[in-house]
Amino acid sequence: MTLDAHLRATLARRREAAEAGGGPKKIAERAARGLLSARARLAALFQEGTFQEYGAHARHGCTAFGMENRTIPADGVVVGTGFVDGRQVAAFSQDFTAVGGTLGKMHARKIAWAQDHALRTGVPLVGFKDSGGARIQEGVDALSGYGEVFYRNVTLSGVAPQIAVIAGPCAGGAAYSPALMDFVIMTRTNAQLFITGPQVIKSVTGRDVTMDEVGGAAMHAAVSGNVHLLAEDDHHAVALTRELLGYLPSNNADDPPHSLRDIDFGPDDGMDALVRSDASAPMDMHAILRRVLDGGRLFEIRASFARNLIVGFGRLDGAVVGVLANNSMEKAGCLDIDASDKGAAFIRFCNAFNIPLLTFVDVPGFLPGIDQERGGIIRHGAKMLFAYAASTVPKLTLVARKAYGGSYLAMCSQEMGADCVFAWPTAEIAVMGAEGAVNILYGRELAAIEDPEARKARRRVFVEAYRAEFASPYLAASKGYLTDVIEPEMTRAALSLALRKLLNKRELRPAKKHGLIPM
Repeated sequence: MTLDAHLRATLARRREAAEAGGGPKKIAERAARGLLSARARLAALFQEGTFQEYGAHARHGCTAFGMENRTIPADGVVVGTGFVDGRQVAAFSQDFTAVGGTLGKMHARKIAWAQDHALRTGVPLVGFKDSGGARIQEGVDALSGYGEVFYRNVTLSGVAPQIAVIAGPCAGGAAYSPALMDFVIMTRTNAQLFITGPQVIKSVTGRDVTMDEVGGAAMHAAVSGNVHLLAEDDHHAVALTRELLGYLPSNNADDPPHSLRDIDFGPDDGMDALVRSDASAPMDMHAILRRVLDGGRLFEIRASFARNLIVGFGRLDGAVVGVLANNSMEKAGCLDIDASDKGAAFIRFCNAFNIPLLTFVDVPGFLPGIDQERGGIIRHGAKMLFAYAASTVPKLTLVARKAYGGSYLAMCSQEMGADCVFAWPTAEIAVMGAEGAVNILYGRELAAIEDPEARKARRRVFVEAYRAEFASPYLAASKGYLTDVIEPEMTRAALSLALRKLLNKRELRPAKKHGLIPM
């Protein structure tokens, strides 16, 4: 028995209506501004022919305000699953051409289906945010819908990776869903992310501000830290999403997608040129990371935010790693409030998803200043200590140069759970830098020397003696605090070999609901 022609035609007509979104005119208008349609975004994300849609025929339940007989194609959101590089991903894409992509109860239920599917099957979730916010006509039903989405964001957290792509407006309460997800990618133009816009701020505070100042992508990438990756347009956002997924496991029970290859045990002669022994001279940590990681590729996260700390993903002889490194070219590499938050969040993500951690240390301390103290640097800096100590993934640390005081511990010393700690001969590990220590230990003696040149010469003697006696990496190694002191050219080989031996690491902790990280 063949399918009745009338039924076949009805199905085709309904499917065509759902796929048309807000119509070709609206889609064309947005295309002229460089915006992909909701379906085109999913088509760019998934391998061709692998997308299966859920809820294409969904209808809203609003029976008032002229909505009784109104049809909204797919209820303003396209939902389904597909494959990205051979692995399943659940996704939703809000359709601004259909009543502004506003969220009502059915719209929310469709997103919740994608979240539930990701939870049941252990696959990543990707959400394209492009919505005018709550559907006013549905009143409290719309708010209930947001609650369902937020609740599932939290339930899915730490179980499967969640990536939000802000490709249009995402305002008010809607902004909290991407904030609850693991990574936020935002397009540089055409996208806004804010709780209260310029008009509300003007009415409440009297201050004139622009949308770029409160909700622009560049601001969120560099100032608020809400955006992890900045995209030039929709195509770039999809490309970043696909690349990011390539470093992540599908869920917390899987290993990352390692592609292990033979370890290269040869020296890297180019590393020596990057070494800086002078503690006051900037050291190009990005260049060092490029020499260590496969293909010189670091997929940096929050690159424009808290630039004094570098975080990102890479591979080491095929093994996926999460990288943290002090950047002495920004704020001398000090840890501050923003860097501590950035680092702690990244560490906790990597730990949740079994990604080994590589830490490169060149840190003079926590950033001094009244703003830092009043802003809670104690509480924020403690997040780094907590995050490292609570992590059970393989942890390898390289002390390239400075490692002073509490910041030495905050950058994953042996005492904070590092499995291996290597140091270059240029490393200085001490309570404080030599100059400051000499001021405290020998200040009076130096002040008593009247001749300036003689005083400088005597200071140099004290500084070198302090470095040799109290800050030498060999002193730390002699006390068992370092695994080894290595030549810079052997960094990649030493880290890769140690990591390969730790990939099967298992570490048990006391049974508890969860630790209480400083908030």
